[in-house]
Amino acid sequence: MNIKSSRVMASYTNIDASRFPLVTIIFTGVPSTDENFEQYLTEMKALYDSGEKLAIIFDASNAALPSLKHQQRQASWLKQNDEMLKKQCLGTAYVITSGAIRVVLRMIFAITPQPVLHKICSNIDDAEEWALAQISA
Repeated sequence: MNIKSSRVMASYTNIDASRFPLVTIIFTGVPSTDENFEQYLTEMKALYDSGEKLAIIFDASNAALPSLKHQQRQASWLKQNDEMLKKQCLGTAYVITSGAIRVVLRMIFAITPQPVLHKICSNIDDAEEWALAQISA
């Protein structure tokens, strides 16, 4: 009997596009791995495939600190997709309740500045209100 073990990858994020053009990306608290971080970036890129404009809420309330390697990869992804983001993203709201996550975000933006309008919020309601205002503007 040949039994293959299958590894289930724990998601770094859950992406909810059910209210498109408002998209919410929830960081699950699962530590970043090369596999789940690349999956997150692939799913991010897919959000833009339609060519439609959108606004994104990044809910980092439960985020695990990404490794330095993944912070650099995020910065590189922003740089590689700069034109697409500027063309399609109306704005990004970040829900950040942790000082450490706030520092990580600043480090990513120090490597590659955020290419679109953004706001850091302390709760999801404020983030949603701001993102919806960007869609309506």
